[in-house]
Amino acid sequence: MRIRDLPYPDPGVPDVRSGPRLLYWLSRRQLAGQVKALAWGVLHMAAVAALPLAVGMTVQAVVDRSGARLTAAGGLILALALLSALGDTMLHRTTVTNWITAAARVQQLLARRTAELGSTLTRRVAAGEVVAVSAGDVERIGWFVETQSRFLSAAFTSVAVCVALLVYQPALGLVVAAGVPVLALAVLPLLPRATRRADEQREMAGRATELAADTVAGLRVLRGIGGEELFLARYRSASQEVRVAAVRSARMWALITAVQVALPGLLMIAVVWYGVGLVRDGRVGVGELVTVYGVVTFLLYPLRQVEELAMSWSFAGPSARRAARLLALRRTDSAAVPDGPAPVPTGDLHDPQSGLEAPYGQLTAVVCGDPDAAGRLADRLGGHAPQGTEGVPSALLGGVALDGVPVAAARTAVLVQDKDPVLLSGTLAELLDVPSSGRVTAEEALTAAQCGDVLSSLERSLADPSAGPMGAHVTERGRSLSGGQRQRLALARSLVTDPEVLVLDEPTSAVDAHTEARIADGLRKVRAGRTTVVFTSSPLLLDRADRVVLVRDGKAVAAGRHDELLRTDGEYRAAVTRETATESQIGEPA
Repeated sequence: MRIRDLPYPDPGVPDVRSGPRLLYWLSRRQLAGQVKALAWGVLHMAAVAALPLAVGMTVQAVVDRSGARLTAAGGLILALALLSALGDTMLHRTTVTNWITAAARVQQLLARRTAELGSTLTRRVAAGEVVAVSAGDVERIGWFVETQSRFLSAAFTSVAVCVALLVYQPALGLVVAAGVPVLALAVLPLLPRATRRADEQREMAGRATELAADTVAGLRVLRGIGGEELFLARYRSASQEVRVAAVRSARMWALITAVQVALPGLLMIAVVWYGVGLVRDGRVGVGELVTVYGVVTFLLYPLRQVEELAMSWSFAGPSARRAARLLALRRTDSAAVPDGPAPVPTGDLHDPQSGLEAPYGQLTAVVCGDPDAAGRLADRLGGHAPQGTEGVPSALLGGVALDGVPVAAARTAVLVQDKDPVLLSGTLAELLDVPSSGRVTAEEALTAAQCGDVLSSLERSLADPSAGPMGAHVTERGRSLSGGQRQRLALARSLVTDPEVLVLDEPTSAVDAHTEARIADGLRKVRAGRTTVVFTSSPLLLDRADRVVLVRDGKAVAAGRHDELLRTDGEYRAAVTRETATESQIGEPA
């Protein structure tokens, strides 16, 4: 896979049973790139490893005053230098490609899982953790995949060099062959502690990121209650904990690096000391000693690859575990969803768990006193089963379980707009350019959502009035608009989509009563013949609904017309009119 060919047409189905299994699966999917990097790495390191031999030949040729051998040695050095440069260049190119393509594969998998889960993702996992995995962990996973091929090429070259050295000069080669494994394994006792400290640092960094994300998300509320300094102090404390943990982790890696430098230095001293004695005895030539010395110097480079692999694993292991946890999340915990296209279900919407029924083609209003319970019920109507609810039946549309159909079919059938919809930055035309049936135009949706004042406001902000309101720019999350304006634009976007079933959670909570009444009329007109479910306690919306359902403790306990329930159900009347239970009982007819 080349970088220019990204994104992947199909990133595959990852093994998310554990972090190591995810890394193993990812490495197998990158096998072609790994083999290519291994070949270039062996070429580069073999050329570098052979340079001491050529230098030794040069020294020996000078000692023996042989011009022919000196010329041959010079040519060999030139050829090895060219091969080393070629191998190093291509090794860097292929390993970086492996890094980027592996990270891109994980990023695509995370994006697909995020799109599949929708708004339920942040109810299962903290937003800060999602950001940490997408921003930092993906890069660490790619780094580990990239280091594998360089480590394997270093290990292969080291073994080959030790064997060649035993053949070339057995006396010195035996010392080197015995010392290299000791050097490679010397850092293993230090790795568990270094890994633990790195894990602590990443956990603290993740908590700090979550705190920052939560603070930014609730900044307006914090300013309203004067809580900025409190959360700022908490973030300062969290960031200092991250700094201390990072310093402790860096100390361990510094110690490992020191060991990797000190022990090879001791081996080099031992080889030179022993080799000088052999030269004095006439058993080894000066050129041979120079060659062995150069080989020992070269072996310092492969040993560094051991350290880098250990470091990348210590970072990538926890990152892979977090990524695997995210990728393991499903719309439901038990259903097996078939692949490929599937017909879009239609018909009555029914939730077996709560008993809620939304007849086909009608506007059904749901009164639920608990906002969190309303959000969970809305998610379930969209085919999302909350985490940890094995065995709970899915919502049914026309008798078809929504969590048993492919995501594309479920999204076409049911659209859930939660109480805090997000507006992406771009022009108004781009905001309303969403997959749709084509039955409802953008103009009709804007009119039904009562966005006239929003269009006027956006048009006044245009530098070029000729572009019209559809060319006006909407800032990120609609920050330049009021809460009511953002809410109405989000409603217009949902109406343009025109799904079989539209589920709205408090779509008019930020607008005034007159606007709310007009929105209710526009909603009935635009959604005529379609199934619409609105979670609300507004009398204006309830009065225009074909059917109203009262939900208590997660169960539908009453259903009927708004005026009928007002007369006959004291609990419903208390929920809608904000009366106390006593007042509601007094007003209830015998």
